[in-house]
Amino acid sequence: MTHGLRTDTQTSYADRRGTWRDAAARYSLLPLRVFLGVTFVYAGLDKLTDSAFMKASGPGSLGDTMHAVRGSSAIPALVDLALKSPVGFGYAIALGELAVGIGVLVGLLGRLAALGGALISLSLWLTVSWATTPYYFGNDLAYLMAWLPLVLAGTPMFSLDAALRARRRGTGNYR
Repeated sequence: MTHGLRTDTQTSYADRRGTWRDAAARYSLLPLRVFLGVTFVYAGLDKLTDSAFMKASGPGSLGDTMHAVRGSSAIPALVDLALKSPVGFGYAIALGELAVGIGVLVGLLGRLAALGGALISLSLWLTVSWATTPYYFGNDLAYLMAWLPLVLAGTPMFSLDAALRARRRGTGNYR
């Protein structure tokens, strides 16, 4: 039996020909992009519309949450920074989640948006969910890992980034 090395695996994202494996490779990040984008838009809107969350103290407030996790956080200085202005920090997180979610959904500055999502997830993991045991019960680490493929690959399909790239090249093909 002969085993060979396949050398024709480098296909362009804009090239619509090929096998189902080529198509799967082209579209593989779309479900992840949609999931993370919708989740972060929802999380940002949820924070902005929750009157209890955007308070310095009280049940369900960001201030009380930060006070509760300070002792178990991996980086207490980050929690202290948030405690200087819990309401301002809450708005920064909520607006950051909205910007990241919209950026990834429409594919505008996809790598930068994904990096923002990864940094938000990293900061939440190191502060709020650091003490979760076992570690895999905390969702922030999983979100951090989910952002990494988008940081590396960007948003190459069905995105404003692809449309702008095609326009610069003069191809008109944004898929």
